[in-house]
Amino acid sequence: MGLWDKIISNLPEVRPPTQKKLSFTTKLKWTGIILGLYFLLGLIPLYGLGQNALEQFTFLSTILGASFGSIISLGIGPIVTASIVLQLLKGSGLVDFDLTSHEGKKRFQGIQKILSIGFIILEASIFVFMGGLRPNTGFSPWILVLQLTIGGISIMLMDEVVSKYGFGSGISLFIAAGVSQQIFIQLFSPLPSLTNPGVPVGKIPIIVQALGIGNTLDATLALATIIATVAVFLIVVYIQSIKVEIPLSFGRVAGQGIRWPLNLLYASNIPVILVSALLANIQLFARLLQNWGHPWLGTFSGTSPVSGFVFWVTGPDLLKASILGSITGVMILQALCFLIIYVIGAIIFSVFWVQTSGLDAASQAKQMISSGLQIPGFRRDERVLEKILQRYIGPLSIMGGIAIGLLAGFADLTGAIGTGTGLLLTVMIIYRLYEDIAKQHLYEMNPALKKFVAI
Repeated sequence: MGLWDKIISNLPEVRPPTQKKLSFTTKLKWTGIILGLYFLLGLIPLYGLGQNALEQFTFLSTILGASFGSIISLGIGPIVTASIVLQLLKGSGLVDFDLTSHEGKKRFQGIQKILSIGFIILEASIFVFMGGLRPNTGFSPWILVLQLTIGGISIMLMDEVVSKYGFGSGISLFIAAGVSQQIFIQLFSPLPSLTNPGVPVGKIPIIVQALGIGNTLDATLALATIIATVAVFLIVVYIQSIKVEIPLSFGRVAGQGIRWPLNLLYASNIPVILVSALLANIQLFARLLQNWGHPWLGTFSGTSPVSGFVFWVTGPDLLKASILGSITGVMILQALCFLIIYVIGAIIFSVFWVQTSGLDAASQAKQMISSGLQIPGFRRDERVLEKILQRYIGPLSIMGGIAIGLLAGFADLTGAIGTGTGLLLTVMIIYRLYEDIAKQHLYEMNPALKKFVAI
C-alpha cells in the first residue's frame, strides 16, 4: 500500500480543525456558508452548453443533489457511487481495511476519495459524450468535461467541509436543500408549467384555478398529492422516534447513569441515500444509452420508462392511477418489483454501513469502555459488552433496512411532492440536524454534561 499511501497524502483535502470541539456558532456558520455556496454554484450555467437533454429529469436531480445544466450537474452521484463500490469491495472481502486504527480509517477515506475523483471524471465524460449535455457548435466537449469535473470536486470538498466544520454531512445537506427547494416550488409557484403552459406549477395554485373553472378532477389530484406529502412526513417522524434504550452506568460514579438510545433506523438515512442515488444513476444512464442508440437498460417515452430493466426499478404513481381508475396488473407488478429492489438494497447497504462506519457492536463496546460506561449487572469487559450489544445492533441493522426500504418505496408510490424518497430523506436529515444542533447547544449551555455524556 506504499504507492496508495503516497497518492492519498497528495490528494486535495480540507484541513481538520485544530481545536477538539468546535463551537455551536462556528458549526452553524460553516453549514450556512456551504449551503449558500451550493445554491450559488447551482445558478452558474456550463459555459459552451448547447442542448441539455437532462433538464426534464428534475425529479432525479433532487435525489442527486444536482442542478442539470449548471456546473454542479453531477451532484453527489460520483461520491455516492464511490461509496457503494468501496462498501461492496470491502463486504465481499476483495479489499480489507483495519477501521479500528487511525491509519486504517485514513486509508479507507483516501481510497474513497480517489474513487470519487475517478467517478467524477468518468460521469462527466459520459454526460457529455453520450449526449446528455451537448456543447455548442465550435466548442470542444472537453471544455464541458473540465467544468463538470471542477464542479464535482467542489461538491466533494464542500461535503468534507461540512463533515469537519459543520453539522451532519454535505451529502445530506445538499439533498435536503434541493428537495426543500422543489417542495416549495411545487406547492406555491404560480408560474406556468413548461410542459403545460395553461397550468401552474404549484399544487395550491392548481387547486384554486381548477375549482374556479369547476375542474374537480385536477383539484382532487393536486389535493391528494398534498395529503400524501403530509402523510409521508408524519409517518417518517413517527418511525424516526422508535427506539430501544439500553441503561448504562458510570462504573466510577455510583448512582449515575444514562440511557443509550438505539433507533429502529439504526443506520439512519444512509441506506436510502445509497439506494436512491444508485437507481437515479441507472435511470440517467438508461436515458443516455437510449439517446446514444443503445437502449440496453430500457426505453423512455418522455420522462417515463416504458420497457427494460429501468421500467422495473421505477415506481409508478399508484395514488394518481387509483383516482383516475387506471391501475393495471402490470403497474401492480412493477410496484412490487420496485419495493423488493428497494428493500433488498436498503438491507445490504444498512449492514455494510454499520460495519464500515464504526456503528458495529465491537466499535461501540470499545467506545463505551473508554468512556467509563458499563451495563448494570454485567462485568466491565469489552467482550461481554460487545456480545450484549450484538443482540440489538445485528437485528436492528436488518430490521432498520427493511423498515426504511419499505417506507421509501411506499412514499415513492404515492407521488408525494419532491418525490417520496426525497421527502423521506429530507425529513430524516432535518430531524437529525435538529438533534445535532440541540445537543451541541445544550453542551455549550451546560459544559458539565460533556463529562457525563461521552458517546
